[in-house]
Amino acid sequence: MTGLGRARSWLYVPGHRADLVRKALDGPADAVVVDLEDAVPPADKDRARETAVATCAARPGEVWVRVNAAGTPWAEADTAALAGGTVAGLRVPKAEDPAAVAALAERTGAPLHLLVESARGLRRVFALAECHRLVAGVSTGETDLAADLRIRDRRELGWARARIVTANRAAGLPSPVASVWTDLADRAGLTADSAALRDAGFFGRSVIHPDQIEPVHRAFTPDRAEVERARALLDSVGTAGTAAWVDDRGRFVDPAVVAGARWVLDLADSLTDHHEPAGATAGKETS
Repeated sequence: MTGLGRARSWLYVPGHRADLVRKALDGPADAVVVDLEDAVPPADKDRARETAVATCAARPGEVWVRVNAAGTPWAEADTAALAGGTVAGLRVPKAEDPAAVAALAERTGAPLHLLVESARGLRRVFALAECHRLVAGVSTGETDLAADLRIRDRRELGWARARIVTANRAAGLPSPVASVWTDLADRAGLTADSAALRDAGFFGRSVIHPDQIEPVHRAFTPDRAEVERARALLDSVGTAGTAAWVDDRGRFVDPAVVAGARWVLDLADSLTDHHEPAGATAGKETS
């Protein structure tokens, strides 16, 4: 499972660590991103690129690669090595220029997952999302974005997150992937933040350690109660046709609500490890 809108966890692995790449591919992450950028020291960039190319050849269509940003000394070599190959897609950091993104898409022929990490990129996010048919999604790189915006508290990025969500959906793209949670020791914070971002329109999250995968999967996997509510709602569609109606729980239901229920069931059916998250019924409405 490597596609945007279906993968819940996107595990970054430093490309110069071939041993960790192999381990990640055999692990529980829904998608693996071989990183050529931030996690790789300059002296190891060539080795990381070689590992990425070899891994993509060995696991065609399964592996995403985060390339180095345009304008860096390694960007051209990354593009040349991965163009026309077997990579599942490219993560493109510091995306700002729609024309440059379109040119990269044409040259590589690979799906592009753009990371907006600057005020300039955020201003152009709608154009970025629509600049080429191979743009598969647009997400935030929140550490860099917060620094560029001079925001000290990342909770104040709510308006930027909403803009990213809107740009993706307006372009007909899946819900965006949430940015990494950098405090590895704060599992409770990761769990709460993932749930909040899910409710704000994101789906899936980038992670930087395998220990973060399980709480992220729980946050983005529909629980049993949610699935049962969606199934019951769809079972009542036949009696109402296409008109809006009030269901047996007193809820007003219209086509948009039905579409949301269908999405929940489709998502749940696509997840092989669908489960009831611990405490899922706590605080939930009961009938």
